[in-house]
Amino acid sequence: MHAVRRYLEVGVMSETNLRGTARALPRIAWPVFLVGAILLLSLGNPAVYGVGVPVAALILALIVPTSRPRWAGHPDWPDVGAIAALYVGVVALFWLAFRVFTQGNTLGLFLSFAAGMLLGVLGPIGYNTWIRRRSLAALGISRTNLGQAFALGLVLAAVQFVITLWGYPLPRPVDWVPLAALAITVGFFEAVFFRGFVQARLEASFGPVPGVAGAAALYAAYHVGYGMAWSETLFLFGLGVVYAVAFSVARNLIVLWPLLVPLGSFYNNLRGGSIQMPWEAILGFVDVLGLMVAAVWFAARHERRLGLAGVRESRNSKVKRYGVRRRD
Repeated sequence: MHAVRRYLEVGVMSETNLRGTARALPRIAWPVFLVGAILLLSLGNPAVYGVGVPVAALILALIVPTSRPRWAGHPDWPDVGAIAALYVGVVALFWLAFRVFTQGNTLGLFLSFAAGMLLGVLGPIGYNTWIRRRSLAALGISRTNLGQAFALGLVLAAVQFVITLWGYPLPRPVDWVPLAALAITVGFFEAVFFRGFVQARLEASFGPVPGVAGAAALYAAYHVGYGMAWSETLFLFGLGVVYAVAFSVARNLIVLWPLLVPLGSFYNNLRGGSIQMPWEAILGFVDVLGLMVAAVWFAARHERRLGLAGVRESRNSKVKRYGVRRRD
């Protein structure tokens, strides 16, 4: 009897250890994948990156126990419609800016560009907070998981900095400081629109794998509005998968902004050398970013007034306590 009891105890302990390993695996596997994907940028092969990174992410999603693809049974069609409408609006405004006005009409270019970014941030915030009465946490704007998300973003940004900007000769300040302001502003727009809104809503309706893939595809395709060739979208799709996975892991936009996404954008613009802006351009980007931040502030104020944050915390506590999954 003692031997049997001992055998059963060992079996229970082994099962417990396996469960613990299964729970810990996603916390290790996905950050390792993200670091590896950032390092692959040094290869400089867009085709390999655009194909290899998404395939590797899909294989990992199928292997890692708690991150298997889950399909939601009831898509939220109002969310899908809002994504489509805002996406078309943003791409149309960017197309107007970079393919119609171009640098020959600086005022028209900037106003259309700014309008596209503002639509991509104010639109989701207004729809999320005032129409659907969700908290800002649904967009990845919250203090939840703030420390871990920032740490992951810092590591990824540091790796990216080392392989791109470390030792890179900077031109005159007038040739790179406005580019930095541009990267910070565009980075905030992309983080809110493509990750906090498009990806989060697609994941809620269709599951994490379709959500990540769909957000990455829309992210790549929207660059056509910048006037980029379709051949470049393959690389951007791979990069979009990296950003989408990072957000899916952290569930907080701080993993992407203000470090990771702006650094990548800044380096690409700096290396391209095709964008030249005066010092005054910084004021325009500061104004746009200020309006975006103001929208977040007003939404947070509205959220507190309606008690949406309390509702969110109550729902999260129920999920943790009873294991109930609820779609936002």
